[in-house]
Amino acid sequence: MVNGTADSIMTAELSNWSGKAIKIPRTEIQTCSRDDVNSAGVYLLFCQEDDGSSSVYIGEAENIIIRLRQHLQEYKAGKEKFYWNTAVIFTGRDLNKALIRYIEDKLVKSARECGRYRVLTKNTYDTSIKESLVATMEEFIDNIKILISTMNYNVFVPVPKAEDNTQYFFCSSSKSEADAKGFVSPGGFTVLKGSKVSERIYPVFIGHNYHKQRMQLENDGIISEGVFQRDYEFNSPSAASAVVLGRSSNGNVEWKTKDNIKLKDI
Repeated sequence: MVNGTADSIMTAELSNWSGKAIKIPRTEIQTCSRDDVNSAGVYLLFCQEDDGSSSVYIGEAENIIIRLRQHLQEYKAGKEKFYWNTAVIFTGRDLNKALIRYIEDKLVKSARECGRYRVLTKNTYDTSIKESLVATMEEFIDNIKILISTMNYNVFVPVPKAEDNTQYFFCSSSKSEADAKGFVSPGGFTVLKGSKVSERIYPVFIGHNYHKQRMQLENDGIISEGVFQRDYEFNSPSAASAVVLGRSSNGNVEWKTKDNIKLKDI
């Protein structure tokens, strides 16, 4: 903690690694004068959406602090539509334009595969680098994932998978044809691929944060034609059941085992 508090600039390193992580609040970007932010690297901008979901912009720059200040200017001018609160920068010795583009591309693909955050980055470069550098950069990427998780951002953590002893729960409604299956997971509640959501959206539900989340999941293709296209972890059982049923609901009551035992009773 550079200034002695967790809500200010923080740095993180790993033994025997040339890379370095620097976490900077948006409010300190303009005044930051550290030498290690004036170099090439990749960065992640973390946003909190109105519906409670999280999104991230992943980028690269040959001078990161200049690029971050450009983001602020673009937002002020109305060119950048998303609002981020925190930037996490990764720099390293001997990084050049080709290498940071390679890292950026791999991180964007990994974040999209994990599906925990909405990825705001539109395009990346599918950059080829020397074979001798691939292993080094892959190790660099692995270390980024370690440090970003340590900072409590699970952007590169895959959605939990069910195990042999997993207790499944079901949420259904004959009126709306909703029929979903899921399980309690470390981050909340995971709904499984193939689960069907309600065809009906209750009027009182429109405008609710969980309704916004459902709309976003549909926009992102996670829910398509009323069906989950892949496993998705919600931050609570109630968030999961509300999205499935198309109305406000108590997930501890709506999710039940095949023997009709409520989640709250287990």
